[in-house]
Amino acid sequence: MANDVMSVAAGALTARVAAVCRPAPYQPSGHALAGADDADPLPDVLRSGLAGLTVPVLPGPHGELFIGPGAPQPGRTLRRLVLGPLLARARSRGGRLRPDQTVPFRLVVEFIGPSRDAQTLLRAYRMLEQQLRDHAPLLSRCVDGKLEPGAVTVAVAGIVDVRELLTAERHRYAFADGTFDDIGSRSAPASLVPMISEPWSRRFGWDGLEPITAEERHLLHAMVRAAHEDGRTVRISGLSSGARSARRAVWTELGLAGVDVLADADHAGLARHLRRHPVRPPAAVRTSVGKPIRTSAPAPRAVVSDEAIALRRVNSA
Repeated sequence: MANDVMSVAAGALTARVAAVCRPAPYQPSGHALAGADDADPLPDVLRSGLAGLTVPVLPGPHGELFIGPGAPQPGRTLRRLVLGPLLARARSRGGRLRPDQTVPFRLVVEFIGPSRDAQTLLRAYRMLEQQLRDHAPLLSRCVDGKLEPGAVTVAVAGIVDVRELLTAERHRYAFADGTFDDIGSRSAPASLVPMISEPWSRRFGWDGLEPITAEERHLLHAMVRAAHEDGRTVRISGLSSGARSARRAVWTELGLAGVDVLADADHAGLARHLRRHPVRPPAAVRTSVGKPIRTSAPAPRAVVSDEAIALRRVNSA
C-alpha cells in the first residue's frame, strides 16, 4: 500500500516537473526586450514561446559584438549566446526552432553605446554581416529584391546609414527596422524594411489606466491598416512600465487593432496574455517559415482611404 502511494506521488511530481520544463506554445505575436540585467536572455525567451528578441549590442575586440549595456564581458557575445544557439536548435529540428513555429523568429540587433561616429558603426555592421553569413542556413534572406523566409529574420537598429549598406547588397541576410514614415516610400520598400517598429509613446499618449479615447483608437487602427496595405507588419514597443493591468489594457487594444507584434520586457506576462488573447494578423502579411514569398518591393500607390489620410496628418505634424 505504501509503495502504491509513493508511486502515485512520484508520478504526480514527475508530471509537474514535465509541465514546468515544457516550453509554452509558440506565440508568433510576442517579442521580448532584453533587459540590462539579462546575462543570457535567449533561453527564457524560447521557454516562454515568444517569437522574437531585441538585444542591445556593442562592438568589441576580436570582431565580436557584445551584449550590452556596460563594458564588454568575456563570453557575453551575440555569436555565443544568441546566433550560435539559434542555429544549433534549428539544425537539430529540421530547420525550425520548434515544431509549432509558424513565423520566423524576429531577432532585432540594436547597436547602442556612446560612440556613434560613422566609421565605428560601419565596422560594427561588418562584424554583424560576417556573423550572419556564417549562419546563413538559418536566416531569412533577400535575393535581388525577393524575400525568402528562414527560421530567423534579423533586423538592424541603431545605425543611421544601415539602409544604404543593405541596399547595396544583392544577397543579404539582414533587414532594416522601419517606422510609420516609411509607408509608401520608394527608398524603403518592404523588401528592405518589412517591419515597422515604433515605441508606443512616439505617437500615442494613452497609458492604459483609463479607457482609450476614440481619436487615438481611430488613429491606431488607421496606421496599422495603412502599414498592412503597404505590405508590412507592425511591431509596437516602449509600453508603460507601470502596473501590469495597464499594460494588459494596451496589449489588448493593440491586438484588436491588428498590431502584428507586441514587444515588452515582461516576458512571462506578455506570453500569458497572448495565450489568452492571440493576435491574428491579416493573411496579406503572414509569412510562413521556410515558404518563400514573392515580394518584389510593392510599387507605391495613391491611398485615399480615411486611414491613409489620418496617417498623413500624423506624419506631417
